[in-house]
Amino acid sequence: MAEDRAERIAEFIRPLRVEPGTKVHLAKDFDPGYKAGIRKKKDGVELLREGVELLADYQRRLAAQDTYGVLMCLQALDAGGKDGTIRHVMSGINPQGVRVAGFKVPSAEELDHDFLWRYTRELPRRGEIGIFNRSHYEEVLVVRVHPENLDRQKLPESARGPDVWERRYREINDWEHYLCDNGFKVVKVFLNLSKEEQRLRFLKRIDVPERNWKFSSADVRERARWDDYQRAFSQMLSATSTEWAPWYVVPADRKWFARVCAAAVLAHTLMDIDPQYPHVSARTRRELAEVRRELEREAPEGEPRDPYAAEAAKRARRAKGGGKRKRGGGKG
Repeated sequence: MAEDRAERIAEFIRPLRVEPGTKVHLAKDFDPGYKAGIRKKKDGVELLREGVELLADYQRRLAAQDTYGVLMCLQALDAGGKDGTIRHVMSGINPQGVRVAGFKVPSAEELDHDFLWRYTRELPRRGEIGIFNRSHYEEVLVVRVHPENLDRQKLPESARGPDVWERRYREINDWEHYLCDNGFKVVKVFLNLSKEEQRLRFLKRIDVPERNWKFSSADVRERARWDDYQRAFSQMLSATSTEWAPWYVVPADRKWFARVCAAAVLAHTLMDIDPQYPHVSARTRRELAEVRRELEREAPEGEPRDPYAAEAAKRARRAKGGGKRKRGGGKG
């Protein structure tokens, strides 16, 4: 059953994956309105609920095993739905096992270091799921669309030549490979929003008073560079989707579908790791049995000595009885 579920999830996200080595033209290759044949939002909501339950189970195992970590990078244009995706997809997960980091304009301290320094500081620990709300890819997106930002990074002249972007792609790929080699799986999601849907979301932020705080005039200035960003995203996806850290282009015009896809991508990554609960030694089991007997002796009069074990036994008897009735009915 688990294998069937893993295969279904892999099949569901396959159209979203950027195959390593392919040249991407974002507008032609990926439709922001795609929804994989899911007709109704309520069906998507149910899929998301199942996905959240699955993620919660795998996150508990990841934390217990304490061997691997997962880094999920979320990129999108303004109003792409990053915050909502994080809030819904991670809603059922123990907050202690999740680390979310957002990256804004670099500080003076951050500019005094190499461009990956501030991202390295926010990496998850083993047993954790880390989410970058925007990520190190800002260094080949915003900085590429606005190359004057390279001046603020105080790079030596030799590092500012025409090959700066190809070099950064290579350095990012090498860094992610290093992380994977050391047990930290990297998965990257680009929320692909159409220009028209962005316009509508901007208008909603203006028209609904409770959303005014989310809108900035800078958002409109960046929208004017739409074509530049589309080219930068296409080049980034082409150069940095690798076997060890693939990109998934998630259709984002429908928020509910984007959340289903993001949950599926993260679940696929965790299922590939397949973390297991630690093995308990025979000595530890004997110690647990002794503690259990002591706790059972403390049960108040008239109360079950071990309610959990009693309930588990009851469920097992019901399951066994149901199986017998089913077999008996087959003979008639």
